[in-house]
Amino acid sequence: MTQEVRYGLVGGGMMGIEHIRNLALTPGAKLVAVADPRGSAFSTSQSAAGDAVSLATFEDSAALAKSGLVDAVIVASPNNTHRRVLEPLFDAGLHILCEKPLATTIDDARWIVERAAKSPGIFWTAMEYRFMPPAAEFIRQVHAERMGPLRMLAIREHRYPFQVKFGDWNRFNENTGGTMVEKCCHFFDLMRLITQSEAVRVYCSGAMDVNHVDERYDGRKPDIIDNSYTVVDFANGVRAMLDLCMFADGAENEEEIMAVGDNARLEVLIPEGAILYSPRTGRKAAKQVERTVVPVDEVAMNAGAHFGSTLYEHQHFLAAVRGEGPVMVTAEDGLRAVAIGTAAEISAREGRAVDMAELGF
Repeated sequence: MTQEVRYGLVGGGMMGIEHIRNLALTPGAKLVAVADPRGSAFSTSQSAAGDAVSLATFEDSAALAKSGLVDAVIVASPNNTHRRVLEPLFDAGLHILCEKPLATTIDDARWIVERAAKSPGIFWTAMEYRFMPPAAEFIRQVHAERMGPLRMLAIREHRYPFQVKFGDWNRFNENTGGTMVEKCCHFFDLMRLITQSEAVRVYCSGAMDVNHVDERYDGRKPDIIDNSYTVVDFANGVRAMLDLCMFADGAENEEEIMAVGDNARLEVLIPEGAILYSPRTGRKAAKQVERTVVPVDEVAMNAGAHFGSTLYEHQHFLAAVRGEGPVMVTAEDGLRAVAIGTAAEISAREGRAVDMAELGF
């Protein structure tokens, strides 16, 4: 396939706008339609697309799918709508890029995996963090065992609170799946990718201590975790840890990922883009830290809030649609990330380790 691929977008909110901006930078991609039940989303989507683009508008994904105007659809609607939004898109056999988390429940995520397997179109779970150039290079070096066989993996995200979204739907676990699903599925996906193994046990200690504590919605208090530590044991013996704080706005680097092997420690700092290689030198020897910086195209950086990754993700997705590359993040990948996040939510609530076998994995 060499002709332009016609795209539709479901969900004209914050992430939808980021997808619009990055599609405009992706040769061979043409946004032609937006579906959203909110009329206000159409004007912001059109503004992001620019005057040279005329967008058809639809009230829902079913009308978009029935129109016959699109070859591929980006789903960027609220988490708890994904199954409902995806059903008519599957029925139409369209190519789909679905934002994370795949769903808010394991049952819905499993349903999506089953439908994706039967669809003639490709299905891609949007996991932008895989495509940040510094993270991608870090992962390449870990898989090449630059630090020796991987033994320990640590991910730290210290960042700002959840952003304001339409109706503040992201303030409640019932809408998001919980912070450990909604936000941290990114990191559980990275853990699986980096360790090349599956989770067998999860322990999470977390709470809502600072953010949103004074907010009320029809008398209801938000219930989303804003800080946590999560330990994940993998089948191959690797231990991984996630350190999440969503009231650390002033942190110099939002993400830090560290892999420790037999011979060295390797880490990546984002958005700085630095990769640090620290070989073992003995307790009394001088440290020999090697520092390199992985560049990120400034245009890609400015097109969204994910450090350039959304553009690179779209390039790979389009290649897969055209049969020129693999599907790099499958529905099964999305399911597994949701499952680990769900285990973490249970663990935080119940104060115990959760075996993945309890959840059917």
